Amino acid sequence: MELHESLTPERVMDAVKESMFDLSSPGFCTECGDDADGVEPDARKYKCGACGAMAVFGAEELLFHLS
Repeated sequence: MELHESLTPERVMDAVKESMFDLSSPGFCTECGDDADGVEPDARKYKCGACGAMAVFGAEELLFHLS
């Protein structure tokens, strides 16, 4: 899977850590790099509100693709 250049391991890990301490459910669009909220941790190919691509993944799910 190709990821947007802004989706660095540090950015994704920061989102995962943040979600451990609050009620956020972060995700990211792999096409445009936009942040998404209210995304299940194991989400795959949800629709992006910014670009419309079916490319939003939960932050935890993206960790598997970054390793």
